[in-house]
Amino acid sequence: MNEDTYVNAKNMKEGGYSIFHQEYIIMAEYRMLQTENLPGIYVIPSHENSFLWYGVIFIRSGTYGGGVFRFTLTLPEKFPDDTVPTITFTSQMFHPAIDAVTGILSLSEVFPQWDRKQNHIWQILKYLHWIFHNLNMKVPANNEASTLYKTNRKLFIDKVKESIANSNEHIYDEPPTEDKHYITFKPYDANVHDSAKNMMLKVPGGNESSHGISWVQSGSYQSFSKDDTA
Repeated sequence: MNEDTYVNAKNMKEGGYSIFHQEYIIMAEYRMLQTENLPGIYVIPSHENSFLWYGVIFIRSGTYGGGVFRFTLTLPEKFPDDTVPTITFTSQMFHPAIDAVTGILSLSEVFPQWDRKQNHIWQILKYLHWIFHNLNMKVPANNEASTLYKTNRKLFIDKVKESIANSNEHIYDEPPTEDKHYITFKPYDANVHDSAKNMMLKVPGGNESSHGISWVQSGSYQSFSKDDTA
């Protein structure tokens, strides 16, 4: 092996170790968030690029109740030794913490910088859930939304409802990418989904009194309990 070949092999080994080590950290972050309580939030790393995650959040109650919003989570190139990851909503949003033009969620209040020893992705997703129930931002990313929330609650709610309706209208759209991990939804089809629904509603042993059972009704994004007469 000549000197040039040796140098190239050494560089590939060092670079490869760095890449594999980084991938391990990212997957460890993903496994960590799976153990956390993140109600209504579903995320998965892209099949093509582990630095890009696809996400959807279902809001069950409150001002944004009934909303289904898509977002992406982008990790910086040198994660975790870099800037704060970015959450960008691909759904149209009207929220004090979300830039109306870029769709980027402002994280500066809670993550002024990223500390790999203290900060984790699940914390960002926890904050993501929190903002839909706590709308009074100290440093808003959308001044119009923030002002209306404080001064004209009715108009604010009307604009939020428009945002929810717009997002839900596109929930079944064709994927904008061929990525295998992009999260997709299909309309409820009784012929396809009833069998799975019945299996989920069936409680082992027949004792349903101690189990909470919920489903998503056809044509709705709201969860509902099993009928008492069923």
